[in-house]
Amino acid sequence: MWIILGLGNPGEEYAKTRHNIGFQCVNELARRHGLGFDTKLAKSRVATGTIAGQRVALAKPFTYMNLIGQAAVGLCQWYKLPADQNLLVIYDDLDLPFGTLRLRERGSAGTHNGMKSVVSLLGSQVFPRIRVGIGQGPPGRDAASYVLGRFTREEAAALPAIIARVADAAESVLREGFTAAMNGYSGAGIT
Repeated sequence: MWIILGLGNPGEEYAKTRHNIGFQCVNELARRHGLGFDTKLAKSRVATGTIAGQRVALAKPFTYMNLIGQAAVGLCQWYKLPADQNLLVIYDDLDLPFGTLRLRERGSAGTHNGMKSVVSLLGSQVFPRIRVGIGQGPPGRDAASYVLGRFTREEAAALPAIIARVADAAESVLREGFTAAMNGYSGAGIT
């Protein structure tokens, strides 16, 4: 079984922001496979089912980003799964060009407060993740206001293809394993 955790902030005011692309990606996986987020557990809305022959729990935490590690830990404990083998985190990354994917099995949280929370509360940097590039925005713009801002019209037009590519990458992790997915999708971009 896999837990696929999309990072984002709860509430309609954040739904279409750059920081919530993780939620949008798990929504796409749920849509593709007819799964509904009808369970509340471990501070998350959870959709369970089968994707690519694997049991999955798709999760969208309802904590804010700085506390999202509570959901990651709670889900791993609930399902009795080790994060280093069975947790896949999908999140936005402003250090990657818009639309670029980067799959990694380990690494620091970088500047992402949600990932800082996950790493801190799991007590480890070793767990698979898909980073989705949102770009850095215009020079001089505050990072917090940028990630909490909405996509430009041009970016919004490209989002469906990017989100589909992330969902494809997650399905590849489940079907072929993380290394094969990393080789096939890291660096991939649609802009």
